[in-house]
Formats: sequence, structure tokens, C-alpha cells
Amino acid sequence: MSAAAPSPPAFVIAYADGASRGNPGPASYGVVLYDASGRELHRSSRALGRATNNQAEYHGAIAALEAALGLGAREVELRMDSELVVRQLSGRYKVRNPGLIPLHKRMLDLRSRFQRVAIVHVPRQQNRAADKLANEALDSVAK
Repeated sequence: MSAAAPSPPAFVIAYADGASRGNPGPASYGVVLYDASGRELHRSSRALGRATNNQAEYHGAIAALEAALGLGAREVELRMDSELVVRQLSGRYKVRNPGLIPLHKRMLDLRSRFQRVAIVHVPRQQNRAADKLANEALDSVAK
């Protein structure tokens, strides 16, 4: 008799970060998701090719929400150290850069698929795990 599959987490905390060496330049993102008790549920990173830092940050945010959807979460607290992206997603700043508009629209679409998404700015030192993954993805391409 096999054990029942664990139920999907209702709430996840997602950390996302983007990196770009040169602006634009080689870019990547890193994402780590945790449940409410702090147990890691998911981690991923990806090299993106050439992009700006803000584009990389958006790709990280998108990957975080896609991972949360994949886990079946209904509520997400997305934590990022990019003030610009956090303020654009909260509506405090308008998105004027043509390279960010489609990424912002994708985020709005993903956000609508959850009961609640809180987007929180955190200091860079609180986003170390996602930052490390983003830099490892860049380093793997540079070799």
C-alpha cells in the first residue's frame, strides 16, 4: 500500500532574483520556494542569453509564480530585492520600457490565477539563495 501524495501547499513563500553581467549582457534568474514552515519545495535557475537586469528580474518573478502554480499553491508571497520590479508590480511605478511591458503583462496574467499574491521588497542579503542560483546559472554559461 503506497502512501498518499502530500496535499499541495496552500501558501508558498517565493524568492526570485535576476542577474545580468552588463546591462544588457548575459543574464539569468534564480528561484527558491518554501512552504509556511520554511521547508524548501522548489529551486530552479536558468541562463537567459542577453537581457537587461530588470528583464532578468521579471523572468525570475515569472518563474517563481509558474513554479507556485505547478505546486498547486493558492497564495504566494513573492520576495524580491528589485525595487523597480516590486514597485511596477504593485502599481506604484508605470512600466514604460518596451522590453518590460510583455513581461509585466505575463506577471499580471499569472497573478490573476492565484487567490492572493503579495509582492514584497526584501534587502539583497535576505535573497541570497535565489541570487546564488542566478549567479551559478551565469557562471555555467561563461565556462
